[in-house]
Amino acid sequence: MMVTKILEELGLPFAYDHFAEGESPETPFICYLSPGSDNFAADGKVYYKINEFHIELYTDYKDPELEERLEDSLDAASIFYEKSETWIESEKLYEVLYTFEMEANNG
Repeated sequence: MMVTKILEELGLPFAYDHFAEGESPETPFICYLSPGSDNFAADGKVYYKINEFHIELYTDYKDPELEERLEDSLDAASIFYEKSETWIESEKLYEVLYTFEMEANNG
């Protein structure tokens, strides 16, 4: 799966959706998920499957170099992404969110 290959190459701990309670690694770490799809269909048949992906990068502090490494990996895979970020007060963590769509058999 292309997404996990990209994440493995970064060398950060990662998990699908979340880490089990009590098993969260030290920051930085990544959670990723595929929360939906945007398939092309006609006449009740799906012709082209497209999955939505989220990559959530969690850090204790703003880390532009790490973000650039992740973005370089996405760019190298020709993945067009949108980026946003937020401070999660209750966790004392930054979340940088990358969202994109990818053909289902490439995910």
